[in-house]
Amino acid sequence: MTNKPSVLIQAEHIKKIITSGEQPLTILSDINLTITKGQSIAILGPSGSGKTTLLSLLSALDVPSSGRITFNDKIISDMSEDERALLRKQHIGIIFQTFQLLPAFTAFENVLLPLELSGVSQAKKIAHDWLTRVGLQHRENHYPSQLSGGEQQRVAIARAFAISPKVLFADEPTGNLDQKTSKQVETLLLQLNREQQLTLIVVTHDQSFADQCDNQYYLQEGTLQ
Repeated sequence: MTNKPSVLIQAEHIKKIITSGEQPLTILSDINLTITKGQSIAILGPSGSGKTTLLSLLSALDVPSSGRITFNDKIISDMSEDERALLRKQHIGIIFQTFQLLPAFTAFENVLLPLELSGVSQAKKIAHDWLTRVGLQHRENHYPSQLSGGEQQRVAIARAFAISPKVLFADEPTGNLDQKTSKQVETLLLQLNREQQLTLIVVTHDQSFADQCDNQYYLQEGTLQ
């Protein structure tokens, strides 16, 4: 008998409504999604369809207007901002399209900082090991301005994985990269997903990347298919 995959994230009847001028604007309407541990998920859809908003809700950066989101059976949408910040710090890695590296810090320091803030033992070794894992051990002392786009994204990947998250969210992680570098980053993310048994949720316009994930969802006009 095979074990049933454990549910990590559950979104039930999620709506997100914002005020635009004097009129409410519905970004997401009645989103339902179940994500199991170790799964790789691709979310596709046209620009403005709400993909980044959905990612923000699932990663506890924001809360829905209505509905319920659970993470390991804990209700995200009922948490305070401090509680959600602690959840992200302990369990969630996020990679942004724009890398979000600190410009005054070296590649090594960018990976080291969240480890030190979390009080992780052997933080320096972990930071070095992850930069080596993404092939940047020779660039540790370089600043973001001295790195190519692909190298900056690999630093961001090392930073996200170094904290040993349960889930990694990636918002258009190859959107600012050339085709060759994009393929390298995609391969690295999927390889780490398999090796680390880490849940991967990625927003992308790249159909070939999505095809390599376990499941694909298409978001259009606020609904998920």
